[in-house]
This record gives sequence, C-alpha cells and structure tokens, in this order.
Amino acid sequence: MECIKRYRPNVAAVILSSKYPDRCEFFIAHRSDIRNAWQFPQGGIDEGESPQEALYRELLEEIGCNDIEILGEFPEWITYDFPAKAKGKQYPFDGQTQKYFLVRLKDESKIDLEAFEIPEFKEYTFVEYEELLPKVTYFKRKVYRRVINYFIKEGLI
Repeated sequence: MECIKRYRPNVAAVILSSKYPDRCEFFIAHRSDIRNAWQFPQGGIDEGESPQEALYRELLEEIGCNDIEILGEFPEWITYDFPAKAKGKQYPFDGQTQKYFLVRLKDESKIDLEAFEIPEFKEYTFVEYEELLPKVTYFKRKVYRRVINYFIKEGLI
C-alpha cells in the first residue's frame, strides 16, 4: 500500500537589505529552536489566504517587519521533505511546498525579532551571496541556490 505524503503550503522570503541595488546582502536568521539552523523567514499559508497575504503576515510574525517591496516571485512551488530528525515537529506533514518571493526591505524598515510572544529567531545577519549557502542549514542549500539563481537569471538580483 502506497503512503501518500502530506505537504504544508508555505511561503518563504529571500530578503535583500535596503542597500539593494547598491549592495546585495541577504537576510538570514538563526532559529530559536534548532542549534546552528540559519534560514530565510518562512511560514505556513492559512486557509483562504493568498501566498502574498501569507508573506506579509509571516514577515510581521517572524521578524516584526513587513515593510518590504516585492521584487519577484519564483514561478513554481518547491516541495521538500523534512529531514528524518525534524519529522514530527510539523506533524502531520512530511514536508513543505513553498512559494518563494524576492523582497527588498524599505529604507526605514526596522527588524524586531521580539515582536511576538515566542520568537522564531534569536539573531539575524546580512550576508553576501558567497557567505549565504555555507551558513544556512544543509537541507535548504539546494533549494536556496535554485531560487537565487533563477532571480539572478531574471535580472532581479
């Protein structure tokens, strides 16, 4: 009997600093609940919510700021399975199917990781592309490379 996998609909934000296009720096944050897990902000899409609405809500919840400009959207949904040691954390899902957006923080944007009761992240930084992939959690690197390379090819980065 075949087991049907379940994927959580999700949005993810590739955030460029407000210095873009003069400097290309990517926002990454260190998760509060997993050691050495750096990633882009992301989160579930609620029922009846569009991916764009979820993007603005999730950014406000996770980094306390949704003062952004959307530069682009990855054309496909990207699906991945959670690593074995992470399964169960997102029960009943086996992984996520994500819609990626490329966004730029507006000039006066203020990030506040403590904006909500239980912070998703404990710290954040801006990194250049060369530093990004080695720093993020291993199972996200392939997807991040694919998404960023698409935005580069489209002339958005």
